[in-house]
Amino acid sequence: MTIKEIELNNFRIYKGSNLIDLSNIDDKNIFVVSGRNGFGKTTFLMSLVWCLYGRQMQDVDDIYKKEIDDQGGYGKYIGNSLNRLAKSEDDYNFHVSITFTNVNIPEVPCKEIRIKRSYNAKTSSSEDVEVLIDGYPSEIAKEVGPEIFIREFIMPIEIAKFFFFDAEKIVSLAEVNTPEQKRKLSKAYSEVLGIKKYEDLKGELEGLQLKLRQDTASATEKSQLRILEAEHQNCDDKIKDNETKIAELREKRSEKNKESRDIQEKLIKSGSLITVEELHELRNQEEELTKRQNELQNQLKESYDIIPFAIAGEKFLEVNDQLENETNFKAAKFKDENVKGVTNKILTDLTKEPKPEDLVIDYKVERYFADAFEKLIRKHFFSDTPDLPTDFKMLLEFSDSEKNELQALLNNIKYSFKESFKRITSEYNQTRNDLNSIRKKIRDAETNQESPMITEFRNQKELLDKEIIGIDATIDSLNREIGEFINERTQKGKRIEELSKKLNVSEKNKAKDELITRNIGQLKDFIEKFKSKKKESLEKQILEGLETLLHKKGFVKKVEVEIIGDTIDIVLKNVRGEEIKKESLSKGEQQMYATALLRALVEESDIQFPVFIDSPMQKFDEQHAENIVKYFYPNISDQVVIFPLINKELTEKEYNILSNNIAKTFLINNIHEDKSEFLPLEPKDFISTYNKMYNNAN
Repeated sequence: MTIKEIELNNFRIYKGSNLIDLSNIDDKNIFVVSGRNGFGKTTFLMSLVWCLYGRQMQDVDDIYKKEIDDQGGYGKYIGNSLNRLAKSEDDYNFHVSITFTNVNIPEVPCKEIRIKRSYNAKTSSSEDVEVLIDGYPSEIAKEVGPEIFIREFIMPIEIAKFFFFDAEKIVSLAEVNTPEQKRKLSKAYSEVLGIKKYEDLKGELEGLQLKLRQDTASATEKSQLRILEAEHQNCDDKIKDNETKIAELREKRSEKNKESRDIQEKLIKSGSLITVEELHELRNQEEELTKRQNELQNQLKESYDIIPFAIAGEKFLEVNDQLENETNFKAAKFKDENVKGVTNKILTDLTKEPKPEDLVIDYKVERYFADAFEKLIRKHFFSDTPDLPTDFKMLLEFSDSEKNELQALLNNIKYSFKESFKRITSEYNQTRNDLNSIRKKIRDAETNQESPMITEFRNQKELLDKEIIGIDATIDSLNREIGEFINERTQKGKRIEELSKKLNVSEKNKAKDELITRNIGQLKDFIEKFKSKKKESLEKQILEGLETLLHKKGFVKKVEVEIIGDTIDIVLKNVRGEEIKKESLSKGEQQMYATALLRALVEESDIQFPVFIDSPMQKFDEQHAENIVKYFYPNISDQVVIFPLINKELTEKEYNILSNNIAKTFLINNIHEDKSEFLPLEPKDFISTYNKMYNNAN
């Protein structure tokens, strides 16, 4: 899949219709779009994310969420996205469209697909999304809805961050610490690696099997199932209801935060104690500390889930011992069956051997030699086979993945939980103190003048801050309820599954049930093998990427991809086999790691999609930058669009290295503060034209 053309019409700084042609030329895959700061590079990238995901764009990456929050919520963000010059001319319509080619949609032949998202800042309360296939409205998009169509056939939102990203911000991939962050990232990994589609298929088969068995239930059993299913659905409805309320509250909180910040700025200006720039710096520090405090709070919450297991340490160890005994019991049973099987074969063959007519062997002698043979076979061939305890009972019968999860939790408690909990608590207290200090500085900077206007501002701000605290408390309460509903739904689902499994399948459905059972079993085996294969290839790809990009050769000697249940974690190890903590890497090394990870994920995915990179060379030294332009950008995708600051994020030397792969170049020309346009330039003239236009500019 490639992008043929993008149009921005009245979107932010792009007045009127602005077309950019991204058709490939001579198999060259890199497109350079550049301009000075404030001319519209980041706006261009955000316009693409908005076109595809609309209100949900804040779920793609934190950089989009922050932009929306700074504007005071999505409603304000989208309302402010109308070009100011167009608004002054009473033109309230704006849109962004993307035209794709080489799109593969099963059973839908097409040459190109055009996605267009439009909004009227005066009359609209929601966007209009249009999907055209070869110039005609898409029936399949109408049937499933355009938003679902985009996620299913163009780009799943869970993995969009791997294809639209700010290279300076992707270091966040190396700073994932909390279990919640890991779960979200694991979900994205699962999607991009193709694991999720097979898990979903298995889930559909299991659901179909349960339905088949439920059809044969008695009236009483059907009544029980209907009650359980209604309760299960009720939990789903309550979760969705709470999620909707939380989204609305977050939108309201963003609005209140914006109002509070604006009033705070007025108070500080009237007090003249600090400059607006200093205020923004304090706010940035406050935002970073608040974010870190929330992360640490989540880590503490996750720790609280583990504490009961640590308290019940002896019982937990008993469970682990039982699991080990069960594993040993199964192994012993298997070996014991082998002993008996081999003994039986030898004795059977022995009885078939011809005996002299005068040799009489009575049953006592035969029994003696049979017992002796079994003991000798066990002694010489199965000496490590333990004797089976006669009174041992299988109680747990965990699957391999369940045993791995329990073992991982036990190892965590035994080796790292105590120190980790102490570190988190200490860091949380320090962060809270730093945050209080920053907030005190901001409060102290607010004026003490007692004019009626200042008093009114202060009262308004206090009311807004109280509302924000109340909204946060309500969100926390709704999130706790969601957790309770999820647990309840899980329990109801298990009871439905247990009850359904006990039902006898009718004769007419028996063959179907057996077929589904076989397919589920085969699919489970396939998923395990597929995960193992993806694990090995992803490890290899990440390591190759690091070895290519890092100039500290041999710094990372091994990459391990750990897949436990639904969690996928990536561990870096040095030559001594010790883990290299990703948070201990320098910012440049973290960016190299994130870059290698992105390259590996794109390489391992079956998704062919253009890659868009803002601030492409931030945090790189000269050698890292050269490695990136040589080995990363030319190979990451069939279509790569980069948005560099010329001479800062992309030097002439680096541009020349890329030149053999550059298809087209565009300069964002700022006509005035409310209007920018795309100027297509010949790649050979791009740097010289840029320097002529801006070298003498202030």
